[in-house]
Amino acid sequence: MLVRAFFVEVEKIQIPFSNQKGQSLVEFAIILPVVLIILIGMLEFGLILNAYLSINNCSREGARLGVVGGSDNEIENLIKSISPNLNTDKLSVSINPSQAYRKRGESLTVTVEYSYDVITPIISIIINEEINLKIQTTMRIE
Repeated sequence: MLVRAFFVEVEKIQIPFSNQKGQSLVEFAIILPVVLIILIGMLEFGLILNAYLSINNCSREGARLGVVGGSDNEIENLIKSISPNLNTDKLSVSINPSQAYRKRGESLTVTVEYSYDVITPIISIIINEEINLKIQTTMRIE
């Protein structure tokens, strides 16, 4: 009789959450777009940061060349040659003062502007299609 009572109790035990078979699939379907937008946004931010650091380096190198006696054309050619991951058609360089007006001890300012095209369509809906990046470097002429 004790054995029979044990088997009766075992039959009454139910598996927990057996009526919620599709819950995890629904939760995954709800959270997947949010996670993808966050991941794509991180990727796009990394690419924008890479472009920003590239034009920062280009501006600094161009200013350095200018303060040691480089011409305006040499500065522009250097800036365009050391930025291989950027579209040089969207890269603009301005140098102030021009080569004829540079004097020792004065400041030389090199400004580099770049229009970054957002790659992913989802992010381009959220923000503008182009992001304008501008770096200005000033050094004393030697």
